[in-house]
Amino acid sequence: MSQTVLITGSNRGIGLALCQQLKHKGFHVIATCRQRSNALVALEIEIIENVDVSDQKSLLSLAKHLSGRKLSWLINNAGIANGISMDRLNEDSIVSCKRMFEVNSLGPLLTTQALRDNMTEGSKVGIITSRMGSMDDNDSGGSYGYRMSKAAVNAVGKSLSVDLKPQGIAVAILHPGWVKTDMTNHSGLMEVDESALGLIARMEALTLENTGSFWHSNGELLPW
Repeated sequence: MSQTVLITGSNRGIGLALCQQLKHKGFHVIATCRQRSNALVALEIEIIENVDVSDQKSLLSLAKHLSGRKLSWLINNAGIANGISMDRLNEDSIVSCKRMFEVNSLGPLLTTQALRDNMTEGSKVGIITSRMGSMDDNDSGGSYGYRMSKAAVNAVGKSLSVDLKPQGIAVAILHPGWVKTDMTNHSGLMEVDESALGLIARMEALTLENTGSFWHSNGELLPW
């Protein structure tokens, strides 16, 4: 029987690449998104639309739909970005900061909570974060909302690794690299396929012994 993986934010970018590569590795892939894309449909995998990771009602509906099904992997990939400098802190940007927190920080926590009953001993949770959430690694400042949201989700991942360990569920906190996606205006240094390949390798290497680690997709351990 093939393993089943659920990936949030799957309609483009890294999420789409993860779906494609994991399908080729023999996983049954469940792709969730707010709205399917033509590229996602072309993969001929299971797609569940209208999933908003910041909306508990949406996630409870997803959990009900998946009741009784086992997830080997859950990859919390959905995220948004908006660069906000100190000079741009105003009413609109504060709303944007709060939205990033809802999606990037609370989203993985709420999703993992909603699908907790679908995971058993040996299941794995991946959280796609960013090294921009690292305190030690911050030497350029700025990007206040995004950095805060990613620092918060790093804390979420670490706590989940502690809380889920007794159930035999391991958690990886994963930086994908600076990837050429819509989110970076395709200005990154790494193609999505290379990033996805590294992220999958980190998930494969994840155990209860290294649960809660903060990794670059290339295998480098990152500072907090």
